[in-house]
Amino acid sequence: MRDQINAALKEAIKARDTRRTTTLRLINAAIKDREIAARGEGKEGVSDDEILALLQKMVKQREESAGMYAKAGRTDLEEQERAEIEIIKDYLPKPLSAEDVDAAIKDAIVETGAEGLRDMGKVVGVLKAKYPGQIDFGQASRQVKTALGG
Repeated sequence: MRDQINAALKEAIKARDTRRTTTLRLINAAIKDREIAARGEGKEGVSDDEILALLQKMVKQREESAGMYAKAGRTDLEEQERAEIEIIKDYLPKPLSAEDVDAAIKDAIVETGAEGLRDMGKVVGVLKAKYPGQIDFGQASRQVKTALGG
């Protein structure tokens, strides 16, 4: 995944696409920071799953910032944040549809044998393992809780 981002960065530089170049450099910097932290913990490098989580976090941060800029009337900064979100989303897997999320939750409940709220963590854990970057886990957690009778 990192190679894909680096290749896109080279293309953006050649095309003189400053917004894309800046955003991809921010992504690379965040990955490099995560790698340094991982080495400090005794790990070797960063997995694609960790990069996906990092990209999701970056999208969420920019969505919050764009919302604040919109409230403050700073449409120029809001547009900048939204443009960065679109560039970052290019590297995330396509999100599952609502129907697919419901089906995935049902499958995870069956797979784990979950019977009540105390099994919620198991179900969400299976979803996170199978669908990284494809599900909004905040929303999915609420759906799992409802499905388990909460």
